[in-house]
Amino acid sequence: MNKTIRRASVFALLLVLALLVRATWVQFYDGQALADNKDNRRNVIETYSQPLGNIIVAGESITGSARTSGSSDLKYKRTYTDGKLYAAVTGYASQSYAPTQLEGIYQDLLNGTDNRLKTVMNTVTGERAEPGNVITTIDPGVQKAAYRALGGKKGAAVAIDPETGKILAVVSTPSYDPSSLTDANTAGAAWKKLTADSDKPLTNRALRQPLPPGSTFKLVVAAAALEDGLYANVDTKTDSPDPYTLPGTTTPLKNENTSAPCANASIRTALRYSCNNVFGKMAVDLGQDKVRAMAEKFGFDDDKLDVPVRAYASVYPSNMDKAQTGLSGIGQFDVTATPLQMAMVSAAIANGGKLVSPHMVSQITNSGGDVLKDYDDEASSKQIVSSSTAEQLQSAMQTVVKDGTGTNALIDGVTVGGKTGTAQHGENNSKTPYAWFTSYGKSDSTGKEVAVAVLVEQSDAARSEVSGNGLAAPVAKAMMEAALK
Repeated sequence: MNKTIRRASVFALLLVLALLVRATWVQFYDGQALADNKDNRRNVIETYSQPLGNIIVAGESITGSARTSGSSDLKYKRTYTDGKLYAAVTGYASQSYAPTQLEGIYQDLLNGTDNRLKTVMNTVTGERAEPGNVITTIDPGVQKAAYRALGGKKGAAVAIDPETGKILAVVSTPSYDPSSLTDANTAGAAWKKLTADSDKPLTNRALRQPLPPGSTFKLVVAAAALEDGLYANVDTKTDSPDPYTLPGTTTPLKNENTSAPCANASIRTALRYSCNNVFGKMAVDLGQDKVRAMAEKFGFDDDKLDVPVRAYASVYPSNMDKAQTGLSGIGQFDVTATPLQMAMVSAAIANGGKLVSPHMVSQITNSGGDVLKDYDDEASSKQIVSSSTAEQLQSAMQTVVKDGTGTNALIDGVTVGGKTGTAQHGENNSKTPYAWFTSYGKSDSTGKEVAVAVLVEQSDAARSEVSGNGLAAPVAKAMMEAALK
């Protein structure tokens, strides 16, 4: 054979071998990566080739699927019932954008690609399985009560069953309609409008926007003081001068009610009148490490809190000086919390000091209703404070509602304990304060319980009228009534 022809043949053979090796590599090694690539439109076409599974509230689907119109290669799109009401729970499943909240967490279950859904026939044929469903713990009555009570206010609310950890409501306002983002033909304009809105309707304020909790954090400080033995009980007089000057400064820690009996007040009285001098000095006396340890028991500084949506961490800061520690004792300086976190504080206190892991999904099932995972059975619990401390704090919180700053949360036939908070906002409190209320309610007739937390970030109320009792407590009351009816 001619040397030139032989060399060309060898070269051609090497090219064929290289092509075979590359094809094999792509087929068996890169194939899955290419299939999973977010820019691979075949995935979207496959996802929306049939109806998705559903998210269920109290036995009713709050999601659905509808046939698309026109010449789209996507046969179905997601639909929502009462989309604005449940947006903080469901999130959205969009033909154009990555899914969020429960839609994102359970994307594989809802589109039928979760391996747990496969039958023997699916394995043999390679066909996608029938999609599964997500059964939530949400109580529609409590959800609606919170949404209606918040109304046009910018804020959030969470309700928890203290005994089981079931999340009964997750509301964030202003809300949005997830249906506006489902169709590829209209999603772009809707997305642009929503992301340009200064009120940030896409933000889940209930789970993912920690803000200064103000005086609601005094419950954590009180728990630390009782557990540490700094004070024997909630009726022991404290060592708390009024005014109290923050250590190392000439700045007095003022009280909102200048006529309140806050000098050396007991924990009960200090919670009743929300005495800053008492809890500022209490935090300094305990030291930041002890306060932080108690805060972390309640869930602060946990950056892996999944309910199952990942909640942003509530924060108790480190490396503070004594003055900063004093401010942290009243829920200021760099302390932040979500409504979920403050609901967890009240839930633990209401449940004898035991915190059951909060969760808003009860079960996930296949299309036939067979349970794939039961979150209610898997809920864990831990003792945060002793039952004695919990009982004392319950009693003191009841005083707040009966005779103190939380009277707007009173409910006939229900034992209610609560704590108000009005957190400073902006440099030198230049912006409208945040109004907080966290509480628990127990039916006198049935013994049924609920714990709630409400944040009003912005409202139409005059600055002088912004308070936890005035703005947030009525929302909490509506939620507790709905939960305990």
